[in-house]
Amino acid sequence: MEYMTLNNGVKMPAVGFGVFQIMDQKVCEESVLTAICAGYRLIDTAAIYGNEKAVGSAIRKCGIPREELFITTKLWVDGAGYEKTKQAFQKSLENLGLEYIDLYLIHRPMGDYYGSWRAMEELYEAGKIRAIGLSNFESGRMIDLILNNKVVPAVNQVECHPFFQQEEARVYMQEYGVRMEAWAPFAEGKNNIFTNEVLADIGAKYGKSSAQVILRYDLQRGIVPLAKSVHENRMQENIDIFDFELTEDDMNRIVKLDNNTTLFGDNNNPKYVKMINSVKLFS
Repeated sequence: MEYMTLNNGVKMPAVGFGVFQIMDQKVCEESVLTAICAGYRLIDTAAIYGNEKAVGSAIRKCGIPREELFITTKLWVDGAGYEKTKQAFQKSLENLGLEYIDLYLIHRPMGDYYGSWRAMEELYEAGKIRAIGLSNFESGRMIDLILNNKVVPAVNQVECHPFFQQEEARVYMQEYGVRMEAWAPFAEGKNNIFTNEVLADIGAKYGKSSAQVILRYDLQRGIVPLAKSVHENRMQENIDIFDFELTEDDMNRIVKLDNNTTLFGDNNNPKYVKMINSVKLFS
């Protein structure tokens, strides 16, 4: 496994395993165990996913020393605010059965996330979290938070795939030393991504799949991709991306696939914001 260094010196695995939508607790636990066995060390979950306990169970059973694992979870919208964030964090810590969390993220730029950030800064300074960051923050919201707080986010986890490459956002993150993470790097299979002619043609040159080309593209842009699968062969395939390198021509061909449009939801869309806020976890 290769690693990328965050702005506070913490090393984070360059590829992660996500558990979004793996709601069955047994399936989630087995998937995380299989992923760790395949070589993954970064496991990404969230309070709202409803599977922190399953992830924690897998961590305890995997046989890998805790310090070799990098565990991420996220604060949901109705847990925002100074006091509520500390309570929500403690709940996630208990669900996972851990003494500390490697990376804790504000899941959405909604609610009192400034109060949340102050609480997270304190938890970070107390050693309960190794790094704190954001998820789904547009550049303006991210920069505003940076300019008005002490700790610069280590990470911003955003939708990023060949059809929505977030290049402008990546440049702003780079300016402030924020590491970009990609959720849904395969666009959840939309737009026939796995049979895309450009990706398949590039992959054929290296004996790699379209999925491996996508993840390699992220790595070469300095982005940490979070790949999800419940199939062992896919897990192994998705981590086997360190033995080839895309050329500049390959990269430029993939750049042209970008439509610069979300496939999943816009935080600036009033209907979408209402929908997100209607999903309750703590209240």
